[in-house]
Amino acid sequence: MDESPQHLSPDVSQGEPDAAPGARRPIPLDGLFERRGFSPLWTTFAALVLAFILFQMIISPLAVVVLLLIEGVSTDALLTDPSMLIEQHAGVLLTANTIGQVLGLCLPAWWLARMHTHRPLAFLRVRRLDTSLMVPALAALIALLPVVQWLGAVNGALPLPEVIREFEASQMELIRQVLHVDANIAFHLVVLALTPAFCEELLFRGYVQRQAERGLGVVGGILFSGIVFALYHLRFSQILPLAALGVFMAYLVWRTGSIWPAIAVHFVNNAVAVVMGAYVARHPEHEITDIEHINMPWYLVVPGACLFVLFVLAIERRAQHRAGNGSVSETLPGLRRE
Repeated sequence: MDESPQHLSPDVSQGEPDAAPGARRPIPLDGLFERRGFSPLWTTFAALVLAFILFQMIISPLAVVVLLLIEGVSTDALLTDPSMLIEQHAGVLLTANTIGQVLGLCLPAWWLARMHTHRPLAFLRVRRLDTSLMVPALAALIALLPVVQWLGAVNGALPLPEVIREFEASQMELIRQVLHVDANIAFHLVVLALTPAFCEELLFRGYVQRQAERGLGVVGGILFSGIVFALYHLRFSQILPLAALGVFMAYLVWRTGSIWPAIAVHFVNNAVAVVMGAYVARHPEHEITDIEHINMPWYLVVPGACLFVLFVLAIERRAQHRAGNGSVSETLPGLRRE
């Protein structure tokens, strides 16, 4: 019986510090999960459940309570006057959410990858990137935004149970109050754009997509990562636009072999939302939901879709050129055991 460790396909972009430039080394599957024979799909679903419980149900709520108690808020106020907490301690709530994302999404993704290999960063595709791929990636996002906006309007017009609409309305009201009370836009960009971009991408495009590709193949892994990303946000009136963005970011990670383009796209998209949300929060005549559900005219949607396709083709051509030079990270269609 062959006891040698399994490997993923050669998966190093531009080499490692201990490798010659352009060299490729396979990622050894020598971790505990691989030795126990855990299936990729089982670990994928387990990771999603673990991250949801840690982030949403344990770490973030606990961080809120601890930080508020440190600031001198009484336990009675914690239970009886949540609106006061938002008005007077908006920064604490955002800080607690950031702590939850780092400890509940980012660190679990790294730990789970460590259970597969002693090279967890390579497994998560945290590696150097050909920066020439970043320009068409961001340009593609800008071109995609009218399509995303149109999908949001379509999604918002679909019938949803009243309880879901009330839940989402409470989410939007919380965001509006936070942005209105705390005017530090730089702080908002860090906690509402930068931190989610890194932590969510490490989980969804790093670990979840990697494992989904191993279990479902490239196309299945990309679609699974994008759809689960949309569902995870619990914004059912925005499932379609979130899924479109998620699938695009998943494609970028697979095609470029690096997680950084997805992090950049995620950050820019969130930053635009933060700036627009801050503007709306300071102008009571507008509502955040009105911005989300603007009916984008066809003469912007169609050219945006065409430009998006052109930029994706540019990414493909650049990636194929790199493959011809022997420097592309993903050399096989899918990441399966060899």
